[in-house]
Amino acid sequence: MKSVAIIGAGIAGLAAGTYLQSSGFDVTIYEQHLIPGGLSTSWSRKGYLFEGGMHWLTGSSPKLALNKVWKEVGALKENNPIYNRDPIYTLIRGQKQLRLFRDVEKLREEFLAWSPEDRPAINRLCSHIKKFRNVHLLVNDVPGLKTKSHTRASLKELLAMVPAGIPTLLLSKKSYIDYVAQFKNEDIRHLLLAVIGTRYNALSFVYTLGSFASGDSGYPEGGSLRLTQNMADTFTSLGGKIVYRAKVEKVAEKNGKACGIYLSKKNSSSSNTPSSLNTTSDNFNNSDTGEFVPAEYILVSQDTRSAIENLFENPPKDAWISKMKKIVKTEQNMFVCLGVKANLSNYPRCFVLPLEKEFFAAGLSFGELRINNYAEYKNHSPENCTSLTCLLLGDSYKWWKEKKERGTYKEEKDKLVKNFTEVVEKYVPEVKGNVEVTDIATPLTYERYCSSFEGSWMSVWDTEASMFTFPAKCTSISNLYFAGERMMMPGGLPIAVWSGRRAAQTICKDSGTIFTPPNV
Repeated sequence: MKSVAIIGAGIAGLAAGTYLQSSGFDVTIYEQHLIPGGLSTSWSRKGYLFEGGMHWLTGSSPKLALNKVWKEVGALKENNPIYNRDPIYTLIRGQKQLRLFRDVEKLREEFLAWSPEDRPAINRLCSHIKKFRNVHLLVNDVPGLKTKSHTRASLKELLAMVPAGIPTLLLSKKSYIDYVAQFKNEDIRHLLLAVIGTRYNALSFVYTLGSFASGDSGYPEGGSLRLTQNMADTFTSLGGKIVYRAKVEKVAEKNGKACGIYLSKKNSSSSNTPSSLNTTSDNFNNSDTGEFVPAEYILVSQDTRSAIENLFENPPKDAWISKMKKIVKTEQNMFVCLGVKANLSNYPRCFVLPLEKEFFAAGLSFGELRINNYAEYKNHSPENCTSLTCLLLGDSYKWWKEKKERGTYKEEKDKLVKNFTEVVEKYVPEVKGNVEVTDIATPLTYERYCSSFEGSWMSVWDTEASMFTFPAKCTSISNLYFAGERMMMPGGLPIAVWSGRRAAQTICKDSGTIFTPPNV
């Protein structure tokens, strides 16, 4: 059996490991954290569970080829059925609510009743959403792959995407903010600006709404933890091994060929059973190079941009790597969590608060807050209590880095949480005096636990960026491969699992191995 060492037990690493193990390789995944999942994660605080990695899953619909991939790697099982939230988001204005529905005609009717003067813009938005309902990530095998069952996009699948062709060209060069600005009504603008990060282009926004309208992008019960644990269990059931608290310091190279990895001296456990998440610990971080572990193939599923700078004595010199360094803009977030001693099930599952005054955080300003409400989700809080979370998206890494260097990092985090809580209390009276748990993750948190570049979890697709797909294989160092959300614009969960599958297929092709997916 050919040995493969995979760096990182995130979505990409687990997917690649499962496909390689089922294809006859001897695979070991080395994960610096205590649990699988990487950026797709959640954590508990005093009985409150905060979903920190997934708010919807692209490929949750059984109509899509990507759904088969999720099932092959064990992510979707009977223990995490899909829930399609509708409305997607609800803006609360006093006693009135403006809802963003999945169904295009219901959305049109809702918006027209709220703002008849916006009829042209509303009709334009609905037309765009309809054209993007059939646009999705294509799943194809790498050329020249040996497999008993080939996967390729059908002609019918491709033809269904044709109506989105011209809008794709136009919307990719229009900013998300400018697209939303066409609406005269302030509430509609607030609601629509809560969908994705404001630095993206209009194409990213419309594509997201098209995905919801198609019946995709549901939420698997149990969220990130259950989905990623399902994947880890599937991998280990095939004979794969996961070594937790195993920080890889360097990729070993000899005569232009990757031949193993060096672990940190501080690695302390080797287990397929992860311990509970403790995001206050830094114990697994150490720069001292320790044990050498040989392997015939090395797959880096850690953030590629970060890995290139940190995992090599002599970094690869592929042209695509140089391009990645130049063009990738990172999307970061501040993730604010509240544990509220009140049952907020009378509020929508995801609601938008239009603010009278802008909310300032880490040098950024926000005109609305999108609050994820887990009152009706199982095992997210004590009885008659509620977990609330909010993503504050934007370029805040340097701001937090400066505060860390000055020694005011914790002070600034506490201040942000305090200000955020006061704003939420103003709009959600039940919260006042009932907040018993608070927490916040900054880009530095994600950098520390996941080794993600600038603490980011996606790449920004703005009006200046072009669509990119980077190769899975390194040419300047043989037997070295890459997977992860950084490998295709804009990243996220679907790109992670797709890239893991692609990397596994590339290794199979290069080694003359028959690619054999697990039986579903």
